[in-house]
Amino acid sequence: MEDRIQLYSTPGARKRRKRVGRGAGSTFGSTCGRGDKGQNSRSGGGVRIGFEGGQMPIKRRLPKRGFKSLTAGACAEVRLWELNKFRDQTIDLAALKLGGVVSANAMSAKVILSGELDTSVQLKGIKVSRGARAAIEAAKGTIEE
Repeated sequence: MEDRIQLYSTPGARKRRKRVGRGAGSTFGSTCGRGDKGQNSRSGGGVRIGFEGGQMPIKRRLPKRGFKSLTAGACAEVRLWELNKFRDQTIDLAALKLGGVVSANAMSAKVILSGELDTSVQLKGIKVSRGARAAIEAAKGTIEE
């Protein structure tokens, strides 16, 4: 003999479906719970998705610009080994642009850990990743944000 477990829903977990149009005593007779008059009481009534009562809908008010990021390319990545060409000078965004490491339209730059750093550098106003910070400080460089 095997024991069978009987599973039951908790009381109130399963609601009975609403049977509309089945007489006055059913709570949903005559108007079937739709109210008396108006657009939503009619068959096929209601407004389409996105309709805002005649006001210009939000999907038409907002600019259409697709998936092109407005800030893409604003922050340039600088690899650690690229700092080797700036020996014994203070490196800021202007120096990176002048040296051709970042593009001319870059708004900011961030140094990431990639490669080796042979010389000590002084960074000013440039973001630095955690690993790159450790490598710069190990090479006796300074970071000023």
